[in-house]
Amino acid sequence: MAMTVSMNLEERLNELPASEVARRIAAGETTSEAVVRACLDRIAAREPDVRAFATLDPELVLAEAKRRDREPPRGPLHGVPFGVKDVIDTADLPTGMGSKLYDGYRPRVDAACVALARAAGGIVLGKTTTAEFAGSAPTVTRNPLALGHTPGGSSSGSAAAVADDMLPVAFGTQTGGSVLRPASFCGVIGFKPTFGTFNPVGVKPAAESFDTVGLIARTLDDIELFTAVLVNDAPRFTPRPESAPRIGLCRTHLWDTAQPETVAAVENAASALARAGAPVVEIGFPDSFSRLSVERAVINAYERAHSLAHEWHHGRDAFSPQMLATCEKGLGIRRAEYVQALRFAAECRRAVGALFENVDVLLAPCVPGEAPEGLEYAGDPRFQEIWTMLHVPTLTLPAHRGPRGLPVGIQLVGPHYEEGRLFAAARWVEARLAAS
Repeated sequence: MAMTVSMNLEERLNELPASEVARRIAAGETTSEAVVRACLDRIAAREPDVRAFATLDPELVLAEAKRRDREPPRGPLHGVPFGVKDVIDTADLPTGMGSKLYDGYRPRVDAACVALARAAGGIVLGKTTTAEFAGSAPTVTRNPLALGHTPGGSSSGSAAAVADDMLPVAFGTQTGGSVLRPASFCGVIGFKPTFGTFNPVGVKPAAESFDTVGLIARTLDDIELFTAVLVNDAPRFTPRPESAPRIGLCRTHLWDTAQPETVAAVENAASALARAGAPVVEIGFPDSFSRLSVERAVINAYERAHSLAHEWHHGRDAFSPQMLATCEKGLGIRRAEYVQALRFAAECRRAVGALFENVDVLLAPCVPGEAPEGLEYAGDPRFQEIWTMLHVPTLTLPAHRGPRGLPVGIQLVGPHYEEGRLFAAARWVEARLAAS
């Protein structure tokens, strides 16, 4: 009987959160090798359908897991597998960036976020698929909850792998909405910190004014655990606050573009949280902020075109139609127009603090609706990109189901550098919505 229980436990190790994996390894209740094997078994069963990985080397990752099991604990992630979006450098695996131009490209060193996670004992399980140069061209990855629907972009593989229990946590990047949108579409948690919080060295630049390393996971504990490692804090989990956070319902200027399921997700969440005791007040979006999407498009195109200058001049025949169009637009933008957009963004970032004067966090729409059907379009990023442009920390929680039964996330937004406040509010919100 004991052997049967053990075998059943081993078969479910891939479903455990990273924080629980770390605890069990530290307590001697399981091994890194066992966890990695469980993840690889899940990948073998599901990867032909989901197609979440750009590169996977089972022998390499198993050898790394066995080393973790032999050596003293390195840190709070000891033995924990994680995924890495394929625009983020890894020293022992290729970084293909979703482009034929980088087939077989082998960086010599890890990106900063990967190096920090490895130093804390983590193990790179594999490289997850990305849209070409973290842009808007769709990938081959499918939504594990509905294979005929997009998982979102551009961190498509990271979201799909986490949602399908192939691994507990994965790195993504967000320049527009590339962490929160796929997390919402796949029904998991996506987190983008304040701009610059996670060191971006070793990440292929897209638009440097917005590029942000983020995390996708199934639990808030895992988001906080990896965040602590990446910012040089001692791991500790923010307790759920006894008193309710003050919540500002911010529909934004894009509210009229929200589909019924997103309207329901936001309004039902606001009502449930108010019934649970949270002060919920309407927060108006400043009229001037309605230009955010327009000015962001200028900055994004200009910076992407310049960051891909070499690829444009020596390999643009390999570009997707989407990337060609973006770079052509960017190369036609004069510096004066770009600087004007930068100044507008800076003004809005200075003004955004006023939205939080009487609230702890904002509750806002995350996506227009459910994941679109088909793989040709990864979804509209506008509900996420306005906050990315403002450099504030954001987080999506799965909160609702749409007409086809697919998840629709809500977005929680915090003030600059107040990740702790955002995490605390998210824990309270998550618990109350689960109980409603």
